Amino acid sequence: MKRTHLPLNALRVFDAAARHLSFTKAADELAVTPAAVGQQIRALEDTLGVVLFKRMTRNLELTPEAERALPALRAGFREFEESVRILQENQASKVLTIASPRDLTAKWLAVRLAAYARDHDVRFVIVAVDGTPDFTQANLDVALHFGGAPVEEGIHGRTLGAETLVTVAAPGAAVDAPRIAHAGDALAPGPVVADAGLAIDAAAAGLGVARVPALLAAADLAAGRVVAIGAPEATGSAWWLTAPTPQWRQAKVRALVEFLLA
Repeated sequence: MKRTHLPLNALRVFDAAARHLSFTKAADELAVTPAAVGQQIRALEDTLGVVLFKRMTRNLELTPEAERALPALRAGFREFEESVRILQENQASKVLTIASPRDLTAKWLAVRLAAYARDHDVRFVIVAVDGTPDFTQANLDVALHFGGAPVEEGIHGRTLGAETLVTVAAPGAAVDAPRIAHAGDALAPGPVVADAGLAIDAAAAGLGVARVPALLAAADLAAGRVVAIGAPEATGSAWWLTAPTPQWRQAKVRALVEFLLA
């Protein structure tokens, strides 16, 4: 018999009825009616061309064919259970692998992951990425990037909200101080650093002013390390939490995403 034609539900009913030697008790276990159990057994006997039970006046007895088949059937069910356990191992894993730009991790993500870990038994693996993450090249649970909505097939995202750019400087710095260049603002004529997070730190140290995403500057602005100069500028882009469809089905991914969005 082809695997696609295996009567798995009827075999499950047969196993229950064989353990109890009673359609009524098997029905209680399976939360169905005794008549439904009887129908499944008769259909299985018709499919297999073999009698499974001797119907006695007060009870059931297994036929020799059924007795010989039961050990293999139950071993098969144990193998099914093991395969399901293996498939769910990653779901139960306490490790979350997250791809994030270095500056976002340093200025926004790390403190939130620390807060999340205080109430959840979880360990994080953080992978530094620039631009849109490639889920085919890394075993990622979720990724963050700055830009537009994901367009790759099978990749879905939720946004942290529209982003603006703010210009920041050390308190008391001259408004005409040189503008610090970084990956997101490469044309600035002042000192050059690797990313927006370092540009904020350089501005706080008095090296100039930095034009950076507001999300990255929020904590330093709140702490008074830097001050905002002028009005924020709209970008038309946003920070996105993205993952392939299977990852979105994982409870651990959904829980983390809801925490970060909150």
